[in-house]
Amino acid sequence: MKILLAPSETKKSGGEHPFTLDDLLFSSLSRDRKVILHRYINVLQKNDISQLGKMFGLKKESDILYHNRDIVNELTMKAIERYTGVAFDYLDYGNLSDESKKYIDNNVIIFSNLFGPIRADDLIPEYKLKQGEMIDDIKVDKFYKEHSANLLEEYLKDEEILDLRAIYYNKFYKPTREYTTLKFIKDGKVVSHWAKAYRGVVLRELAKSGADTIDDFMKLPIENLSIDEIIQKKSHREIIYSIV
Repeated sequence: MKILLAPSETKKSGGEHPFTLDDLLFSSLSRDRKVILHRYINVLQKNDISQLGKMFGLKKESDILYHNRDIVNELTMKAIERYTGVAFDYLDYGNLSDESKKYIDNNVIIFSNLFGPIRADDLIPEYKLKQGEMIDDIKVDKFYKEHSANLLEEYLKDEEILDLRAIYYNKFYKPTREYTTLKFIKDGKVVSHWAKAYRGVVLRELAKSGADTIDDFMKLPIENLSIDEIIQKKSHREIIYSIV
């Protein structure tokens, strides 16, 4: 089973290892990633505060200037440790056992807005790019869908797929074979912001259990969550959880 996960716009600073683009998932995608990085660095070098602020999703000049850096020569850390948004906080990767960390490293694919699909343990530098923003004249989601969707299809062809991403990331890749998503309901309403937290909770429980299949996953007792309904539409299965 492979688990698809969205990134977060907030990231931890620092790192220990040099950056090697070819070491990321799908080395054959390196040429296309270089195109994106080249455009990204070109925008940085122009030092246009307005353009940078839009690309970064920032308004404060000091914050914008902080992220205007040569990321290619920055030190790296695992992607799963780099991202610090709500889902990653609730996953709490740093406090998992070594075995559970290995489960995450081996089974989670994160959809970076800059690097495209990467493994959880791929080493990436700190960068800033607002979800949905173009890099120069490139629509990143469309670009990676064009260049990596077929690679993902081949990579995932023998796997069950649990898609924990926000719907936006279907623009990068939407499975054509059977896949499973989750929806979280509280007091009869679909939750949005807190869905991120529960995706992190679910992923943590998966890692602790070592579940290998969707059936194994559905048998997991998850605190405060109860399966309310399972809806199957062609290749898409949606598990609807009630938050209790």
